[in-house]
Amino acid sequence: MSAPGQDKPTPKRANGEREAEILALLHQAGEPLIPREVAERLTGGPTYSTVVTILTRMYDKELLTRTPRGRAYAYAPATDEDGFAARRMRGALEERPDRRAVLSRFVDELSTTDEELLRRLLGPTDGPGR
Repeated sequence: MSAPGQDKPTPKRANGEREAEILALLHQAGEPLIPREVAERLTGGPTYSTVVTILTRMYDKELLTRTPRGRAYAYAPATDEDGFAARRMRGALEERPDRRAVLSRFVDELSTTDEELLRRLLGPTDGPGR
């Protein structure tokens, strides 16, 4: 229990939540940020070393790019939000051994509008091999 006048400690967040928060922050920034800049903009006051650790892990997962800036690295998202959604979809597909079944179920559950959009994106169906 906290003594009167003392703040309660901030509950620890799951790594995925912090990563999502950092990714959103970097997208909004519109330019690469160094860890100090990220730490200053985050809610909940994570330590500088925690921010560096999370950014490094995100870089290792290929979620971020980094470029040297002074004595630090500046980090930026590896792709835009649509690109990350596409990566998640591809990752889900790659987790299952029967790709045909997964894709079939995916298409079955699309709305008519999304199914038509997918057909247009895939191109004409009267060409060779289709």
